[in-house]
Parts: sequence; C-alpha cells; structure tokens
Amino acid sequence: MTETQEGYVTSETHKGITTIEFSHPQSNSMLTKQLEKLAHEIHFAGTHPETKVIILKSSGDKAFCSGASFDELLEINNSASGEKFFSGFANVINNMRRCPKFIIARIQGKCVGGGVGIAAAADYAIAVEGCDIKLSELAIGIGPFVVGPAVERKIGIAAFSALSIDATMWRNSDWAKKKGLFAEVHENVVNMDESVKRLADTLAHSNPEAMAEMKKVFWKGTENWDTLLHERALISGKLILSSFSKEAIGKFKAK
Repeated sequence: MTETQEGYVTSETHKGITTIEFSHPQSNSMLTKQLEKLAHEIHFAGTHPETKVIILKSSGDKAFCSGASFDELLEINNSASGEKFFSGFANVINNMRRCPKFIIARIQGKCVGGGVGIAAAADYAIAVEGCDIKLSELAIGIGPFVVGPAVERKIGIAAFSALSIDATMWRNSDWAKKKGLFAEVHENVVNMDESVKRLADTLAHSNPEAMAEMKKVFWKGTENWDTLLHERALISGKLILSSFSKEAIGKFKAK
C-alpha cells in the first residue's frame, strides 16, 4: 500500500470481514479515480463469497470524508466532465445500495457533502463524538443533488432540507444520531472501534442469505436510483461550471 498525493483505496478480507479504507491528504476528499476504485471495491466485496460483512472506513482522525476534491472541481470545464465527476459519487452510493452484504461505516471524523452521502448509504454507521456533519454544496453554487436521495432516505425530508438550505452550519454528532444518520455515537475512538468489531464479528457469523434478503427489504423503493442519481449528476455537472461556483471554491481554497 503506497499513499500518494492522489490518495488511495485499499481492501482486505479477514475471517469474513472485508475492510475497505480510503484516504486523501486533503481531509479525505474524493477524486474521480478514488471514487471509481471505491465503487469497484464495494462491488467486488459484494460478490466475493468470502466476504460476509463490509467495514467502510477512512484514514486519520479529523475527517471521515470532506466530499468532492476542490482541486478537481476547479478543473472541470464542460458539462460532460462535470457529469462524469459527480457520477462517481452516484456509482459509489448505488454500489453500496445494491451490495447484498451489510456495510458498516466507521465514522471517526467530520462528514461534509459527499461524505454525508456515503455515511447515509451505509447500512449501519457507528461514529465517535465530534463527528459533525454539513451539506455544504449550496455554499459553492451547486446542491446536494446526487447524495440527496440517500440522505433523505436516512434522516427524512425535513432534516435533509434543513441541512441543504443552511449549507454553512455544522450539525453535531448528537443531532446526526437523533435524526438517524448515525446508529451509534461513542465517547472515544476505542469504544467506537470495539463496537464496530463486535457488530462485524456478529454479522460475519450470521446467515448470509437472511442478511441479503433483509437488505432488499431495507432498500425497497430505490430501484430507480441507477437512473435518478445519474440525472442528478448531470445537474451538478452543469452548475459547477458557473462563475459563482468557481469563485466560491477559490475563496474556500484560499482560507
């Protein structure tokens, strides 16, 4: 495993538990290549017979995922490349949705934008105190179009609307747990990791067929997301071309 300025995605399986980890030096933001790799690893683990349950995690202790890479967003200069980038998040969420194995998200830091969407698409999110969340898309001239269905499904339209409209305000981990984004919030990382391990070990010894059928029930009604999320990616891909978005992102990078 080699960490580069482009970040990495790794996967390993041990005793039925596949751990997928992603990382980027800029607060675990996501590049197109990372999103493609993450979607691939989730799909592979879902079809791999040795995998009984998946743990999704990121490196470091400050941010779980800060969403889209600002550097790459600034390079987008046409709607096709914009659609391709945001389709990366669509593919990750759809692969999480279609995966017949339960996905446990280990949330050790803050979630922004697409990071909130990934946390919402997990079947069970276990966090630590201090994991604040924010849907910041409107602040850079777009909106949480791609991740919106996953977030709304998990926390409801009222809470999703509040996050989307007040795009500069952080909500704390207690708020996220009360709204259902996080299933558990622990006082420290040690307790969080103990809970992740306990649940993963339990699920690794549970009936795979039963879990696959349960997941179908939990995700019923999302069958149109293959089309919907890519339609949403097209919206974001067009909006990111605006002068408002370019200037807003430039200001954020200058901070």
